[in-house]
Amino acid sequence: MSELVAESWRRYLRQLQLHPLRTKAITSGVLAGCSDAVAQKISGIKKLQLRRLLLIMLYGFAYAGPFGHFLHKLMDHIFKGKKGNSTIAKKVLLEQLTASPWNNMIFMMYYGLVVEGRPWFLVRNKVKNDYPTVQLTAWRFWPIVSWINYQYMPLQFRVLFHSFVASCWAVFLNLKARSAATIAIKAN
Repeated sequence: MSELVAESWRRYLRQLQLHPLRTKAITSGVLAGCSDAVAQKISGIKKLQLRRLLLIMLYGFAYAGPFGHFLHKLMDHIFKGKKGNSTIAKKVLLEQLTASPWNNMIFMMYYGLVVEGRPWFLVRNKVKNDYPTVQLTAWRFWPIVSWINYQYMPLQFRVLFHSFVASCWAVFLNLKARSAATIAIKAN
């Protein structure tokens, strides 16, 4: 069994080297799908909602993976040749003030408009009400993850690490979005 895992890991690393964007996109999509399956189970959904799962996977594949790929390349370009805790702190700060708010907003809108198929005015109101809490919670959690990512992860593994942690974060976002949808249904 350990040989199978080791060979799978070698093949993954080879794909990461040969096709970094594609590999990171696929990885992000798979991890997003896994996190949604977990979120569905935790939220008490009896039968797996395949459409929802596939749409969340699409988000990871088409947006989150590629965004992370280019974000980390950009960060290395901006801070080229600079090392040390001061540089890591600047990377974390830049990421938290730009990418974090953007990504949380995009996810909340995607979830409401595409995954749930809700009209714009309901999604806008949900984002208006929930976004501050989501972002403030993100700022308590993601700077630590970003610090670890920039401090210890080589560039080629940053999206993998980020996607793995993001799969846990996505469970939180999925449950937050789901609870808001449930409240809206009960109010009608």
